[in-house]
Amino acid sequence: MTDSIRRRTGGRSARVRQAVLAATLEALADNGFDELSIGAVAARAGVHETSIYRRWKTRDRLILDALLEHSAENLPVPDTGSLRGDLIEFNRSLMAIVESPLGTALGRVMAGGDDGPEFAEARAEFWRTRLAAGCVMLDRAVARGELAAAPDTWLVLETLTAPVHFRKLLTREPFDDGFAERIVDLVLNGLPMTSRARTSD
Repeated sequence: MTDSIRRRTGGRSARVRQAVLAATLEALADNGFDELSIGAVAARAGVHETSIYRRWKTRDRLILDALLEHSAENLPVPDTGSLRGDLIEFNRSLMAIVESPLGTALGRVMAGGDDGPEFAEARAEFWRTRLAAGCVMLDRAVARGELAAAPDTWLVLETLTAPVHFRKLLTREPFDDGFAERIVDLVLNGLPMTSRARTSD
């Protein structure tokens, strides 16, 4: 589905696409998922509703494309040459996103509100796409010989990113220097157990 949504075009069509996607993100941030309408987005973007319907067909496809575009531009898959470096840069980019005004608003939209079928499907598709991107970092680590085998990618990404969202949405603690590194080292190395603790099991 996303391949048909995310066509790259040039000239005026590209400008209209970017204006509509930006307006969609702004509308999500200001009013939330339930209140977003094609008409409101069209008014913000300065285009006709028919232009939006012709390209995206439905509100859900428009929202999904906007979220994927925002994620691709602001949370790219890094390639530092090492798994540790990739994961640190990935989390640093995530921290920068959630600290931005738009990222803060979108995080609250994604985490709260009614979990109706439209929102649930758009959110699930968004995370499936992000998971596929995250697999790249782990697959490269296997190819380099850093990992013996590809792990549970979804669990790795959940463990990697959960502390960032936890601080932002729940405890509201600031991201201190070295936070990304400490998360990654915990994910890669686990807790340093003593030999006595290991043998007691």
